[in-house]
Amino acid sequence: MYQENCPYCNVLADEKQQITLENETCYFIQKESEQQVLQGSGLIIPKLHKENVFELSDQEWNDSRELLLGAKRILDEKYAPDGYSVGWNTGKAGGQSIFHAHLHVIPRFEDEPLAGKGIRYWIKQKENMRK
Repeated sequence: MYQENCPYCNVLADEKQQITLENETCYFIQKESEQQVLQGSGLIIPKLHKENVFELSDQEWNDSRELLLGAKRILDEKYAPDGYSVGWNTGKAGGQSIFHAHLHVIPRFEDEPLAGKGIRYWIKQKENMRK
């Protein structure tokens, strides 16, 4: 359940990463370097190593939801975003690059150059059509 080289199994090893919220099975983490473009963004991760979202236990699902709602309250108060992009990337083809399940929580703002372009925007482009 623990992988030595996994950054999310070793969440405290990166001193620039902070645990913003925590419950029994999950963390909501934020990293300063991610805040330049994606202000307020963070990840909800299970404390135990689970490769992807499909491996989460019922409690990890419930705890992820609890942290998602808690993160929203914090982010709404601090940044007052106009919307959110929330999602799991699963598998290499799905865009997952760190194989420890993590839920992206990204506040969105109307004054962004790509406002209105959600998670599906990039994958529904014609150049992404299977041949």
